[in-house]
Amino acid sequence: MFQLDDKFLQDIGLNDLPEEQKKPFLQHIYDELELRVGTKLSDGMNDDQLEEFESIIDHNDDVVVDWLAKNAPDYHNDDVFMQLQTSTDLDVNNPDLRAEYAATKWLSVNRPDYRNVVTQVLDEIKAEVIAGRDVILDKNLA
Repeated sequence: MFQLDDKFLQDIGLNDLPEEQKKPFLQHIYDELELRVGTKLSDGMNDDQLEEFESIIDHNDDVVVDWLAKNAPDYHNDDVFMQLQTSTDLDVNNPDLRAEYAATKWLSVNRPDYRNVVTQVLDEIKAEVIAGRDVILDKNLA
């Protein structure tokens, strides 16, 4: 979907950021993105949905296995699962892989707009960083 990397820094005009600052800055952007997306996605969810999703992202294997049995019993054959497995090189029965897939699938079922939310929030963050680019560069180059 998107990459927080040197190209991202170039796109927002921060390719001149000192090398030792790039990784921490990108981590900060990722953390902020995760927080804001989570906040937006939780809007409109009921308590049961929030609790279920929290259990899935916390890798509660009992909840993950139960949710998959009800909602994606043939998940091993889903292209998304196979792509995750290939990219992580984890065993198909690995609980972390299962939880990552379940979180992705849960979002597609309960918040099918999640990709749009991520894009919207990332665009907002980009605009904020671009607006403050000179201050960020001056602070780091001083």
